[in-house]
Amino acid sequence: MASSSPSPPSYLTHLPLHPSHQGESEKRVEDDESRVPIHIVTAATQLPVEFLEPSPQSKLVIGFDCEGVDLCRKGTLCVMQLAFPDAVYLVDAIEGGEELIIACKPALESNYITKVIHDCKRDSEALYFQFGIKLNNVVDTQIAYSLIEEQEGRKRLRDDYISFVGLLADPRYCISYDEKEEVRVLLRQDPKFWTHRPLSEQMIRAAADDVRFLLYIYRQMMEKLNERSLWYLAVHGALYCRCFCLNSNNFADWPSLPSIPVDNLNADGNDLEEEILSVLDIPQGKMGLVIGKRGATILSIKRSCNAEILTGGPKGPPDKVFIIGPVKEVRKAEAMIRGRILDI
Repeated sequence: MASSSPSPPSYLTHLPLHPSHQGESEKRVEDDESRVPIHIVTAATQLPVEFLEPSPQSKLVIGFDCEGVDLCRKGTLCVMQLAFPDAVYLVDAIEGGEELIIACKPALESNYITKVIHDCKRDSEALYFQFGIKLNNVVDTQIAYSLIEEQEGRKRLRDDYISFVGLLADPRYCISYDEKEEVRVLLRQDPKFWTHRPLSEQMIRAAADDVRFLLYIYRQMMEKLNERSLWYLAVHGALYCRCFCLNSNNFADWPSLPSIPVDNLNADGNDLEEEILSVLDIPQGKMGLVIGKRGATILSIKRSCNAEILTGGPKGPPDKVFIIGPVKEVRKAEAMIRGRILDI
């Protein structure tokens, strides 16, 4: 892949290689053939031209993630990771500043670049409120995992999602990675871990590790997902990107959601339904009635509705409930939540 002028790499990492033919199950994670450079990026000229200037002639699929301090609308974005098939780029938001992140805006909003990410909600929120970037065209492996579970007959609650560590440990993906816990311990000890400069070797490797598996997992998942699930994946990825990005125009300036296909996806008799995001304002002091003791109330509502129900939690936004799902199920969840607020 052509690149403007990346700095000479000081570090290498391994990318799992997709099996070259059907029936080959071994994942070559640690051999020399899968070694790629890790580039530290402090200026836009160090990024691939194909990334900076998206076009239909050079569509890309990249692994994507962000690291920061309490990453959300106000938390500091420190590093943005991009995994290409032949290199990993660590975009240093602290050294490169706002100018560097804004240079990535066309790519992050482009339909021609697929961003593979695990749980995009907070990353999208940070990009939107801090840099005006509307993250678009994502494949969220957290959503994809649940869709595959459902395809294979293992029912889960709509928002009963797997962690990234759990995904890496799933034997169906045959990837073994044990170092993530070490980084999590460091983050608990030093919440400002990602702000330190220069980036240490441990920080570089931890950042690269969060994206180097994503392209392999993406290919594995794309082979499993049927056409119906692919539509849900696209819609839910778009709704997840919007989830915490509240604005005053009901997302009118965001890319439109994928429309319901008109082909044979309804052949099994279960029609596809429009999926929406609803945001409920909860009166101050009433959130406890919605959540209930040890989360019992909101869990009961989730079990009664085929919809995802999310709250802002400690990072906010406070006093709001976010509901994602089919229109009828979202309206049902809204009614139940309003009922709990009035049930004094």
